[in-house]
Amino acid sequence: MNKLPPTIHLQQTSKFLKLCHWFQIGAHVLSGVCTLSFVFPFLKRPHKDQKIQLWSKRLLKIFNIHLSIQGDQLLMDSPYLMASNHISWIDIHVINAFKPIRFVAKSEVEGWPVFGWMAKQLGTVFIRRDSSRHARQVVGQMAKVLQTESICIFPEGTSTVGECVLPFRPNLFEAAIVSRAPVFPLAIQYISKSTGERSEAPAFVGDMGLLESMANILSARDLQATLTVLPPYEHDLESSFDRKQLAAHAQELIAKTI
Repeated sequence: MNKLPPTIHLQQTSKFLKLCHWFQIGAHVLSGVCTLSFVFPFLKRPHKDQKIQLWSKRLLKIFNIHLSIQGDQLLMDSPYLMASNHISWIDIHVINAFKPIRFVAKSEVEGWPVFGWMAKQLGTVFIRRDSSRHARQVVGQMAKVLQTESICIFPEGTSTVGECVLPFRPNLFEAAIVSRAPVFPLAIQYISKSTGERSEAPAFVGDMGLLESMANILSARDLQATLTVLPPYEHDLESSFDRKQLAAHAQELIAKTI
């Protein structure tokens, strides 16, 4: 009986493993759709958060992404606004694996097949980046949500490769001022565990499609996602401050961290 050459055998094994990973992703997404459709309507918020966290942790496991958390002791039980740098679509699931939270996302996400629908069911607030009027409406929605729930925003307005932090747009920080909620900066980093260096595998930039991004992450197989919670903006309760100060504070701390 003829044996296959080692290189061909390895190629076939690699293809088989990739197919298994894609199958796992498909099955996991389907389970999420079923949960959102048939289970979520009957759950209260704490139980929804448990489901979200478990689903997100499982997704990271499928992609073989290890999660590392720093500074989580800074967070409080009362609602807060979290402002994060943005690298990939998977940022949301990394954050939810740490602590489930409501998100504000660009309106294009709502049109994504399956994932857009899932984001909508999870209470994501969608914003049209090119409309200042719509941004003001979203700020009003956020301020109401912040009375009872925490929210995460990506103030860069787009994703990057993670090498630096783009200027934070201050508009959405107004919601924290209106609701008197603290603002916690959050630094996201993706590191190759084999090299210890920053990895660009998760970067979702330019004209890249969602499936292409997933394939890049699957090919890496050695990623660590590090979340670093940073101190909120400190101010005298008697003094006034504005959204530009909040945005600049968050951007500066995150830039120093990454």
